Amino acid sequence: MKFSKTIWLLSLVSLCTDMASEMLYPIMPVYLKHIGFSIIGIGVLEGVAEAVAGLSKSYFGGLSDRSGKRLPFVQWGYFLSALSKPLMGLSAFTPWVFIARTIDRLGKGIRTGARDAMLNTAAAPGQKATVFGFHRAWDTLGAVIGPSLALLFLYFYPNNYHWLFFVAFIPGIASVALTRLLPKQPITPGKPKSINFFEGITYWKNASINYKTLSRILLFFALVNSSDMLLLLKIKESGQSDTIVIAIYIFYNLMYALMAWPAGWLADKLGMRNLLITGFLLFAITYFGFAFNTTTIGFLLLFLMYGLYAACTEGISKAWIASLVPENETATAIGTFSGFQSIAALLASSLAGLIWFSFGAMAAFSITGCLALLAAGLLYWQTKFANY
Repeated sequence: MKFSKTIWLLSLVSLCTDMASEMLYPIMPVYLKHIGFSIIGIGVLEGVAEAVAGLSKSYFGGLSDRSGKRLPFVQWGYFLSALSKPLMGLSAFTPWVFIARTIDRLGKGIRTGARDAMLNTAAAPGQKATVFGFHRAWDTLGAVIGPSLALLFLYFYPNNYHWLFFVAFIPGIASVALTRLLPKQPITPGKPKSINFFEGITYWKNASINYKTLSRILLFFALVNSSDMLLLLKIKESGQSDTIVIAIYIFYNLMYALMAWPAGWLADKLGMRNLLITGFLLFAITYFGFAFNTTTIGFLLLFLMYGLYAACTEGISKAWIASLVPENETATAIGTFSGFQSIAALLASSLAGLIWFSFGAMAAFSITGCLALLAAGLLYWQTKFANY
């Protein structure tokens, strides 16, 4: 299957960026505790950063649509994320760490809507899910390479967490260089009007019924889908070593990367709705498994299913949303959904953590599994008779 230059370059850019980010993901909590952050402080830091990312996605998506430009938002977004890596390593001063982390998430907010709109425009008819799946495959491959490089670095330089932030700048700046090769993709500007930071709320009020119906179901699922950190914590609490925990996380990302493209292709052939429902069901099975499993083999099998779930949902959901709106609203539509999704994910992690703290891990994972089954049922019934 032949893809355009734009699709290939955006996929390679995401590979390099995710390599840089995921190189730091497994060691970030350890590093923050090392420089004096408490557990509460880490939670506040991540909460503020994700809130900035969530709110900015709809704003910059709207700005991209109104201006009729995509490329500047993609380039500046990836540049800020790359810049944040060495900034995090320059100082342990708390306000400085907050600023650096926020810059990283702001970069994500700036680029997300415009980048996904570029992918949507570059996709041939009938290949939207395939293209988004292909992009997710390369993006997630970075999540395999990044932690692997981090493990290798820490093997030779134990406890040198500080220097990893500077090492991560290398693939980060490589992604910025690749954005310079992207062709411009002009679009017909959207309706001229003022843009505010809460653009997503304004867009939601005027969006089509199909967009709202699908987004509501996906956002309900996002309220169920807590951070992967809780899955890793369950593995750790079962008695596994840190190396096993990171290795299983790498295995999950590898499975996701390998299956994202085929899942997108299947979605174009069998229907995006069918693949999304399958993904929700796999998610439910995985969480029910985490409620009871304690063995290494069991965790590997569960993360295999979890990789399948991710391949069947993340890229395909954006492809479906993009197919429901005009081209000059794509960045706003995806940015609005992604913004609300970020906020829902933050709430999901807080709620799951509270249930875990109050009633134990088994209750947290079992309740999540039940709610995921409900989300699958809602997706089946709400879209069965709608014009999709």
